[in-house]
Amino acid sequence: MRKSLASYRNSAFKNFIRRHSKYAPILFFIGGFIFDTLTLGRIDRTYDLTVLCMHMTSLSITLYLYNLADDGRWENTFLARYEEYLPLAIQFFFGGLSSAYVIYFSRSVSLSKTASFFIILVLLLIANEFLKKRISNKYLQFGVYYFISFTFFTFMIPVFLKELNTTIFLISGAVSLVSTLVLFTFIYSKSPSTRKEIKLGKMIGIIIAIYGIINVFYFLRLIPPVPLALDKGIVAHDIVLKNGRYEVTYESEESYIFWRKHKLEYNYTPDQRVYIFSSIFAPTDLKKAIFHRWRKYNDKTNEWETVEDIGYDITGGRDGGFRGYTYKTNVTPGEWEVQVLTEEEQMLGVIGFQIHLRTNEGPLNLKTSKF
Repeated sequence: MRKSLASYRNSAFKNFIRRHSKYAPILFFIGGFIFDTLTLGRIDRTYDLTVLCMHMTSLSITLYLYNLADDGRWENTFLARYEEYLPLAIQFFFGGLSSAYVIYFSRSVSLSKTASFFIILVLLLIANEFLKKRISNKYLQFGVYYFISFTFFTFMIPVFLKELNTTIFLISGAVSLVSTLVLFTFIYSKSPSTRKEIKLGKMIGIIIAIYGIINVFYFLRLIPPVPLALDKGIVAHDIVLKNGRYEVTYESEESYIFWRKHKLEYNYTPDQRVYIFSSIFAPTDLKKAIFHRWRKYNDKTNEWETVEDIGYDITGGRDGGFRGYTYKTNVTPGEWEVQVLTEEEQMLGVIGFQIHLRTNEGPLNLKTSKF
């Protein structure tokens, strides 16, 4: 009785999927994204680590099962009844992992020059909706899998080692490369249909090419220093530390600009300090040197000119991000920006603002917030 009930439910679900095959891919896509959005919080939280590790492990297993299904390996086994769902499962895990990366990256206050890598992640997330029609293309399968794997390890290894630098990035890339090649060659050796469809040398070449491209992005500083993220960046008139919290005074934004409380401009009086406050998310116990690069736009040369680099160290673990600030005096009116950089000069974000010389003594619309 119990077996027949389970068979009935499986049959009903299978018929439902077949009737709605046109919409099934986007439903699985949306499902993976909503699941991550509602459940993921901190990359170093045990729950988040468990979910991402389960996604990656399940994706690897499902990829193996799907490729061997073409060889009839699962006929006369309990897996046979689930073969039809394997492409959707692959799509779900692709979507779940890529959406997780998008969620973590999007929490940075400014993507600046690293936007190119973020755009790739967003396109991968959107393209996942359309992978159903081409998921049988094994070059596509393993190419996307390797990109997902590389990003996974660049998140995970710094969290576990509590360290972030170029060596750690190279180790992460090497681990992802070896693990992907091991999985691919194992599937290749077990699956005649895979050997028939793709050439071993070509597939390895594609994976190594992706590895090379990501490394080029890294050394051109086009990849943000994950898992660090710039949470807040504010140009302020005054910053005071009281009872373990920073009281930041800034010019309040107009009420109709509801997405931001602080203005991106500073009304300046000669000899007054101009503060930049930033909070940076870092996994627990991860220590890193950070600096603010103050730059001013030269209207004559139409170029940004570096004025000064001011550094400080951070230690991760605080939910609201590690807080810190720098300041300058004797500034001049014009367009300014402060780049928030790691010691390797990887960019966490850019805080842009305008400095105006104050010409009247009227009161400023100042507001103080605690962080």
